[in-house]
Amino acid sequence: MNLLHARLAKYDLPQKMMERGIYPYFRQIVSKQGTEVEMDGHNILMFGSNAYTGLTGDERVIEAGVKALRKYGSGCAGSRFLNGTLDIHVQLEKELAEFVGKDEALVFSTGFTVNSGVIPQLLTREDFIICDDRDHASIVDGRRLSFAKSLHYKHNDMADLERCIRRCPKNVVKLIIVDGVFSMEGDLAKLPEIVGLKHKYDNIAIMVDEAHGLGVFGKDGRGVCDHFHLTNDVDLIMGTFSKSLASIGGFIAADKVIINYLRHTSRTYIFSASDTPAATASALEALHILKQEPERIKALWDVTNYALMKFRKAGFEIGETESPIIPLYVRNLEKTFMVTQRAFEEGVFVNSVIPPACAPTDTLIRFSLMASHTKEQVDRAVAALTKVFKELEIIK
Repeated sequence: MNLLHARLAKYDLPQKMMERGIYPYFRQIVSKQGTEVEMDGHNILMFGSNAYTGLTGDERVIEAGVKALRKYGSGCAGSRFLNGTLDIHVQLEKELAEFVGKDEALVFSTGFTVNSGVIPQLLTREDFIICDDRDHASIVDGRRLSFAKSLHYKHNDMADLERCIRRCPKNVVKLIIVDGVFSMEGDLAKLPEIVGLKHKYDNIAIMVDEAHGLGVFGKDGRGVCDHFHLTNDVDLIMGTFSKSLASIGGFIAADKVIINYLRHTSRTYIFSASDTPAATASALEALHILKQEPERIKALWDVTNYALMKFRKAGFEIGETESPIIPLYVRNLEKTFMVTQRAFEEGVFVNSVIPPACAPTDTLIRFSLMASHTKEQVDRAVAALTKVFKELEIIK
């Protein structure tokens, strides 16, 4: 056994959980994503999805993908920079830029490669990246790839953010990068206060990750920046297709100067194969539906507010969530795995959240909603989870 193998063999938490029958990951789904899915020969209520708009199984989205597959083939066989730009890539970019209120946009193959490819290109060694300490892993990796110096502030602590800003020289760029909606806790960035600090100090730019805000907040689902009426104060807006837009891919939107620069320098853009025709067309159709059917977002918020009320009434600890992401705090790693397994046995799929996705004392069950969920489905899920949480003495 060589040193590398010996070192990695010490990581045995998954094996221990498997031996106990409470390993919660990589479960196989054999049906479309929807409010109920087929797993292990049973129909299971799905409350572990990011498909907030409920469009992943929509026949219009599926048909748009099928038509693109037939017209353009299964892939582009190259990067956007060379032979991989299709007319539908350009159309999607134009419509996304208009949707989020920016001059232009670039479409990437995944949301992760937006953050890991954009952030490193924006700054020099003299500049500073400032992040919330609960920002998504893709932001963390983008920050690590940058030559810029990095600072992070306590979650949503504006005094700590200001302390970070004051540590930086005045004549360098300070790029504040923040999730619009935090993906595990469900709370929002304090964007009005962040923008206030931008105007108080020199040379500050703001980048907002709208992965979980797009299709949920703002007019027609334009995101948290629109929700707070601060689109013009935010320099870069990032989003993904794998949540509300029922596909795979991501984008960055900004003014013409920034996009021109990134189009020719972002390594994950110019050295990655283009997003597939089917994925691109599916995202484009989902965007059209989102704009045409505002009642979809209303339905999402109706069922979200209902679920929030039910969980609070049942005595769950759900933190500061303001979104369809509802954290059910367990605060014990082993019990978090046990809840997920027992919930599955009761017919409910939810996600275990453990370090590094959260602090060791903040382990939780992530319960998330779609516009297509019904109140009856929420009732069934809350009843099942209440039973499990009481069995494990997490709530009384």
